[in-house]
Amino acid sequence: MILSSVTAKSVAYPMLSLPSEDADKFHRLGVGSIAALALIAPTSFEDRRLSTELSSNASCVIDATVEHTLRTPKTLKITFFAHNLDEVVEGIIFHPKPYMIHQFHSGERGFFSGKAVLEQGRWQIIHPLKITAVGLLVPIYKTPLRADVMRRLVEKYITVELLMNDGLPEKIARELYLIHFPEFPRPLDSAQINALKFTELYEYMRRLRLKRRYHKTSYRATGDIRQWVKTLPFKLTEDQQKAISEIQKDLTGGNAARRMIVGDVGCGKTMVILASVVLMHPYRSILMAPTTILAAQLYEEAQKFLPDLQIALVTNATKKGPLEKYDFIIGTHALLHRALPEAGLVMVDEQHRFGTAQRHSLSKLTDNDTSPHYLQFSATPIPRTQAMIDSAHIDVSLIVQTPFTKNIATRIIGKNDFPKLLEHIRSEIAQDHQVLIVYPLVEQSESINYQSIDEARGYWEKNFENVYVTHGKDKEKEAVLMEFREKGNILLATTVVEVGISLPRLSTVVIVGAERLGLSTLHQLRGRVSRTGLEGYCYLYSNKSGKNERLEAFSSCTSGFEIAALDLKFRSSGDLLEGSIQSGKKFRWADIAEDEEIVREVKKWLDQNHTALKPHQEQGRVQ
Repeated sequence: MILSSVTAKSVAYPMLSLPSEDADKFHRLGVGSIAALALIAPTSFEDRRLSTELSSNASCVIDATVEHTLRTPKTLKITFFAHNLDEVVEGIIFHPKPYMIHQFHSGERGFFSGKAVLEQGRWQIIHPLKITAVGLLVPIYKTPLRADVMRRLVEKYITVELLMNDGLPEKIARELYLIHFPEFPRPLDSAQINALKFTELYEYMRRLRLKRRYHKTSYRATGDIRQWVKTLPFKLTEDQQKAISEIQKDLTGGNAARRMIVGDVGCGKTMVILASVVLMHPYRSILMAPTTILAAQLYEEAQKFLPDLQIALVTNATKKGPLEKYDFIIGTHALLHRALPEAGLVMVDEQHRFGTAQRHSLSKLTDNDTSPHYLQFSATPIPRTQAMIDSAHIDVSLIVQTPFTKNIATRIIGKNDFPKLLEHIRSEIAQDHQVLIVYPLVEQSESINYQSIDEARGYWEKNFENVYVTHGKDKEKEAVLMEFREKGNILLATTVVEVGISLPRLSTVVIVGAERLGLSTLHQLRGRVSRTGLEGYCYLYSNKSGKNERLEAFSSCTSGFEIAALDLKFRSSGDLLEGSIQSGKKFRWADIAEDEEIVREVKKWLDQNHTALKPHQEQGRVQ
């Protein structure tokens, strides 16, 4: 535990008022706080302590009197008497500049630094330089600022007191101070590296908190969730119940809810959506889904489990009419082009499929006097560490458990396994099961050594019946998927089927060029299989020879949250400050895949000590 010896106390961010010249330096460094400045660690140190002995090819500092100088065409030789060593030392400067020559006057005493070498039994100092600051370790930084300017800035602002005033724990502040002002030069130790990680995560999560906005709402949930749960023909999982409980707490509060519910594939998040509608009734709820198929599936489920509510489905194909009589409105992006009645709850399913502007505009389209509650749902699992970081910006619920354990066998196959694969496909079709084959491309490409859908479809259509084809550019893809669900044997597609559609008879997915896809995408594709408890099969086809660590790790793991953590080891983590959970944010010190304990400590510290931070107020920042 990094903070095991730290006593928590309430800390508010003090306003950091800088002289304009210092504020400009902070700006040039790209930092906005003292904590961020402390993250710029020295790359090395120049040791300006007086040397007690000389070591060959090592820097040294001498207290010496210049006895005499000798100029040759290419060198300047200086004879020193080093008082701290009590011996004569020769200094040599190659190709000296005029200003160098004027540093050395016979009879003058001063401090000089340079590199010591032992030449034919005599000590020499290569390129001696006259210095004034002696007895110090001088940090070397790689920054846009001049070296002496950067050092003065660090000396002025990197103190234990100022770091603590910026909200950091005392133990972390002391470790950071020692990084910049050590007693002797040494590599960073584990405590110092952890302090840098803590500070980097603290600075990032603090910025996320400062971005969060709170809006008052007049919509307070009063729905009877317990009675509704009793009517269900199955028992909700503990994770579903926990998520519903967290949502209930949000919906009964004075501020509009802002929560993201993240579930694994097949975790039953639809029931959490419907529970939210029950909680909010008699206030109206609106849900936006990314595709007509998904919206229709949710509409069917809502009609089944919410028989007492008036429910509407809004797509581009539905007639425009008044929506005031409905308790629950489900639709696609067509909702963005309709006049929506007052609603207490706005939800977005598969939120990453919509742009930020689309998600925001939905809640603004409702005819409300105060802000509605806002929930977003995702079936793309994120690592627990990422969820903890994200919680600084938006409340997060994780649904890890699934209503039943899926039995899906995952295998990596190559060209030699193709005959056995064909046998398996024929066997599954004979049992009235369906097969999905995912190709990396629609059309042929010289740069990718795999068949495209266009190249492969002839083979499948010749050898099998009821073969359907679709892809992202196919304007009829939703109609194709609907027809395939009822009549098809084999579906050839791109990753357009990654999210959402329910195919109850689908037992097998073959992913061509599997090594080209991220593990989370592979998991989403595998999640299309065995939705109703069928024995499932996932084949990862690769024509690359040799061992593939990523695919082997994926094959032995079934939890989407564990796979998301694995994925982090192979790519960057998300950056919410840029508005997207999926975009690339690279930490310099922290490793989100490995530093869960530090993330937990930072979250705990922020929760305990920064409750005084008010919304909209950016304290502790460079003004």
